[in-house]
Amino acid sequence: MALMATTPVDVELDRSSPIPLYYQLAQAIERSILDGSLNPGDRIENEIDLAKRLSLSRPTARQAIQALVDKGLLVRKRGVGTQVVRNEIHRPVELTSLFEDLAASGRAPSTALLDYRLGRPEEEIADELGVEHDAQVVSMRRLRSADDEPIAILTNHVPAEFAPAPDELERKGFYQCLRGRGLTIRLARQRIGARLATDDEAALLGGEPGDAVLTMQRVAFDDAGRAVELGRHVYRASRYFFDVTVFDR
Repeated sequence: MALMATTPVDVELDRSSPIPLYYQLAQAIERSILDGSLNPGDRIENEIDLAKRLSLSRPTARQAIQALVDKGLLVRKRGVGTQVVRNEIHRPVELTSLFEDLAASGRAPSTALLDYRLGRPEEEIADELGVEHDAQVVSMRRLRSADDEPIAILTNHVPAEFAPAPDELERKGFYQCLRGRGLTIRLARQRIGARLATDDEAALLGGEPGDAVLTMQRVAFDDAGRAVELGRHVYRASRYFFDVTVFDR
């Protein structure tokens, strides 16, 4: 049986750059996956063909492919070759909302509002937001989907004066709502972790109890230094990852 055709990847290598060639190649392939030039199931050139076409050593091409296999973007199948797997949600750790990141990557975000209530916050929430324990805080819980596939459960606690209306949350991203109120997020303190999904979380995310989930807690501050939201979010680990760039000082 003949193998299906490979999809060529547009690659430009800067051989004068200090960035390793394998990393440049991996980044070019990853961009093609994320921008939709390569789709799930597409078969790309093997390391031999890539190395020959781009005048690279075979170990360099192999290292680039392996980096993307390790990221979960490519898979090697005996008798088939190297294929693109179903795209994960790739999110850089920046001061943006998930809604905006999905829209920017060409995905169709949608939101189901699960809970919305006004009341006094728990002591820990009040402390994180820097408000009095008898202050009025809106707590909201949303299910965020991409192309109708659930990927995250988003829980936010917001001082009442900043809180978007329920219908607005189902149409817009949370940070877009805040900007509409004249607030600009300048700084955030966040913690990323992992754990097992609860029964409720697994049901909402379309998985099984005990599946791995990623977690993020974020306290965001505006340009006046006020805490404007405490977010506690849960993401499907099989469909989502954070991307962090580390610099040497």
